[in-house]
Amino acid sequence: MLDKRPDPDQLLDRIKHDTAQESRGKLKIFLGYAAGVGKTYAMLETAQQRRAAGVDVVVGYVETHGRVETDALLAGLEVMPRREIPYRGITLTEMDTDAVLRRQPQLALVDELAHTNAPGSRHARRFQDVLELLGSGIDVYTTVNIQHLESLNDVVRQVTGVTVRETVPDYILDEAHEIELIDLPLDELLHRLETGKVYLPAQAEQALRKFFRPGNLTALREMALRRTADRVDEQMRAYMQRHAISGPWPAGERLLVCVSPSPLSERLVRTTRRLARRLDAEWIAAYVETTAGAGLSKADEERVARTLRLAEELGAQTVRLSGHSIAETLTSYALSRNVTKIVAGKPLRSPWREWLQGSIIDQILRHSQDMDVYVISGKAEPERAARSSLAADRQPLHWQAYLSGAGLTLLATLLGLPLRPIVNPTNLVMLYLAGVMLAAFWFGRGPAIMASLLSVIAFDLIFVPPYYTFAVTDVQYVLTFVGLLAVGLVVSTLAARAHEQTLAARRREAQTAALYELSQRLAVVSTLPEIAQTGVKHVTATFSGPVAIFLPDEAGERLTLNAGTPDFHLEPDSYAVADWVFRHGQPAGRHTDTLTGVKGYYLPLHTSGQVVGVMAVELPPGALSGEQRRFLTSFASQMALALEKANLAEQARRTRLLEETEKLQTTLLNSISHDLRTPLATITGALSSLLDDAELLSEPARQDLTYAAWEEALKLNRLVGNLLDMTRLESGALKVTRQPYDVSELVGAALAQMPNQLQGRQVKRSIPNNLPPLAIDLTLMVQALVNLVDNAVKYSPAHTLIEIEAYLAQPDVIITVQDRGPGLPEGELEHIFSKFYRLNAGSIGGTGLGLSIARGIVEAHNGRIWAENRPGGGAIFSIALPI
Repeated sequence: MLDKRPDPDQLLDRIKHDTAQESRGKLKIFLGYAAGVGKTYAMLETAQQRRAAGVDVVVGYVETHGRVETDALLAGLEVMPRREIPYRGITLTEMDTDAVLRRQPQLALVDELAHTNAPGSRHARRFQDVLELLGSGIDVYTTVNIQHLESLNDVVRQVTGVTVRETVPDYILDEAHEIELIDLPLDELLHRLETGKVYLPAQAEQALRKFFRPGNLTALREMALRRTADRVDEQMRAYMQRHAISGPWPAGERLLVCVSPSPLSERLVRTTRRLARRLDAEWIAAYVETTAGAGLSKADEERVARTLRLAEELGAQTVRLSGHSIAETLTSYALSRNVTKIVAGKPLRSPWREWLQGSIIDQILRHSQDMDVYVISGKAEPERAARSSLAADRQPLHWQAYLSGAGLTLLATLLGLPLRPIVNPTNLVMLYLAGVMLAAFWFGRGPAIMASLLSVIAFDLIFVPPYYTFAVTDVQYVLTFVGLLAVGLVVSTLAARAHEQTLAARRREAQTAALYELSQRLAVVSTLPEIAQTGVKHVTATFSGPVAIFLPDEAGERLTLNAGTPDFHLEPDSYAVADWVFRHGQPAGRHTDTLTGVKGYYLPLHTSGQVVGVMAVELPPGALSGEQRRFLTSFASQMALALEKANLAEQARRTRLLEETEKLQTTLLNSISHDLRTPLATITGALSSLLDDAELLSEPARQDLTYAAWEEALKLNRLVGNLLDMTRLESGALKVTRQPYDVSELVGAALAQMPNQLQGRQVKRSIPNNLPPLAIDLTLMVQALVNLVDNAVKYSPAHTLIEIEAYLAQPDVIITVQDRGPGLPEGELEHIFSKFYRLNAGSIGGTGLGLSIARGIVEAHNGRIWAENRPGGGAIFSIALPI
């Protein structure tokens, strides 16, 4: 039985897509086939119904063209004021996108989706404004005609003879939540046109003669109907797949279209988009850069970049390949990507050039194996295409190189003249071949070809009888002429190809080296300012232009200029542009269609999950080539990864700090809760008895209760004192005031503070009288020594002796506290002075701060403290203080 469950990968992709769409607004497109079919009327009529249902509706931009019935539908709708833009002495009005975003309605009406905005607007096209509204969660109703669809641009031009300049990428319609077809019979549309309901009478008459011919309108209507039917079919198949409804699913297809500098490439891209849509297939646009075509003219390079951008807008994956043969490189890549169909353009070169240079189509067919090859014809002028192709191969003339090539031919002739009487003329050909090889190696293809031609002429004139004439007596020399010329041409071609390959390799090597150096530099820096400054330095050195890096502040609410070159032009709108790029994750500024009023090219620093910053580059005047865009994107990716790594490291540090703080708090509460409750319970019980039963208690009993409360209050005081001392030590607020004191005085003061703890205990002191005095803060050192003695009391049996010994060990005086307790586990010696660390914590009270405080006080005196096990049992705690 066949498994009819949905494909898991497709289901996961659908879930991810639906999740991403939840926060976006929904787009509804009213699609027509010509002006006057009633798109705006239908949009306003639907909007009035939504308003009546309680939906918050505003009019972002609606053009009624003075139609009375359309104007009437605006009644009751909130119309947003338009933005006025002065341009060449006139004032143009556009939709105020910022005002709509601030208003944040549920539904916005935006007419004429394909409209081109006035210069100075944030976006070059209105559909980009619509995308921004959708990204902020606002639903949008809009209108568009089928002839404005990018993939149909060539078909519309072929049918109507009119090139539509304002187009909308196909993905806008693909991602629309709903498409409503506004259809009107041709007779009614023509009647509306003739009665002046579409255009003014003069304009209507001109439209009837040109665009609004019945044949044109019929073709456009069919396109609109087909496009809507395809949309319904896609929705039906998607529904069936999601719900595991069996159906005749087509096999997976993958298309690849060949892109070149030819003007036909844009048509190929649009045709492939339509074909991919019909086949429900993904598609790839590929450009192959060969060694022979590495030196494209600036115009051709820009045409290739523009074509690839068009392919991306239409939903293709674009790729640039490098190889010696276009056909072999293209088919090899197609096989590696499981491409099933290749789309290529019909060659526009003249037949004789096809015969001489070979046909790319024939080569693709030979290497295509099981792939289908679609050849698309074009009507571009062959002469124009040929000139464009020749412009790519034409190199500037260097007359010195050509003169040098002629000089090599002259040198070969002069060297051969003395040998003419004694050497066979055929052997003298080697002199000319050597000259051709040197010309090719030193000066390139052109001078080498000229040297080949001059060599044939010079050989015929000088060395072939009869001399100094073009006549040839021996026909065998004709073969020599042909061989000399052929070898010269082959050598020159190979030398030029090797030179071009070398240049391409050097260029790639330079790019790789620049990226490698950047990655190496970024690997050794860790902070955000260091990463930003490193990126600025390398991008500036590579692109020779001012650079700036904008990073979000700690709150993540606004961008700040984190690093930049001194000559970067920080304009009034720079922060606004950077903020827009950061929020939307798309490039803006010069060389884009968004916020073009600034001088820099702003691109987001993307990682897999978010935008971590913005890089701005001010490039020299001129178009930004595709290679520069890719190179900048690579730099941005490297920097984004480094910034993300730094952010993650900082987050990990903060997480560890938070965990340690929480652990410390938990340990503190666990440590002091018992020590706080026990004294408080004793104090509370004693005081309650004194208050409630004072008359029943005898005088000795009252004294015992008072003494017990007083003793427990002392314990609480020591506990709070320890906590305060630890806080002072960690904050660096502990101040040491040194004065000279004897060791015996220090030990005596410490023991004097412990009468209750030492009650019933034997303490032996061994302190020589000749010990030098110590420069110490007596109060602090007494506290440290008290903590050590108190620790010995707690951990040693009551009947055992506690010994305090001092002796001289240059340059220090050593003071030890020795007990006969259980000793210290060897693995715990390095942790014994840590905060809140206790041995046998369940049976012995305390906070675990005494030894830690002692260590802090001793180290504040530039001393040392350590613990070790005592021979025969017990522990020794030692303090070394400098004399």
